[in-house]
Amino acid sequence: MNIFDGKIVYLRPLEPVDIDLLYKWENNSEIWHLSNTLVPFSRHIIKQYIESSVHDIYTTKQLRLIIEQKPDNKPVGAIDIFDFSPYHLRAGIGILIAEQNARKKGFANEALQIVIKYSFSLLNLKQLYCNIEPDNVDSLYLFQNNGFEVTGTKKSWLKSNTDWKDELFLQLINKGEFSEK
Repeated sequence: MNIFDGKIVYLRPLEPVDIDLLYKWENNSEIWHLSNTLVPFSRHIIKQYIESSVHDIYTTKQLRLIIEQKPDNKPVGAIDIFDFSPYHLRAGIGILIAEQNARKKGFANEALQIVIKYSFSLLNLKQLYCNIEPDNVDSLYLFQNNGFEVTGTKKSWLKSNTDWKDELFLQLINKGEFSEK
């Protein structure tokens, strides 16, 4: 069985055919605040990113996987492992379900569960973390429902057009329940 194969989604690595897809997603300025982006990405930059994604997570310290809806293998989003630290055995997690009509269907939940299992059982990480704005209730619910706990608040951490916003820091500590038996 493939660890990246779930009941309703399949996670796969980036492919050259994903250039236009990532170009669309990365250049959606409505979600830039979630990734601290302020400028658009060129197709050339995205092509270089995809070409570098063939390298091992221990080299690049990150892994982006496309979330495909089963059974038609339609890409609905991406899940990222970033800031991978093999010494401290931790990494950050980020999820995007790109289209509004694909949200709240369980895709992000299953993708997160797959990545948690992969991170703890194969990468042998001690912890995963994420950063979420307090008003992003859907993301908070998703991560907390999968065992992440709010362990801190970064006060006035994110600048918006009109104000400063807090950012919550969530962690999931591996207590051994994800070990391969």
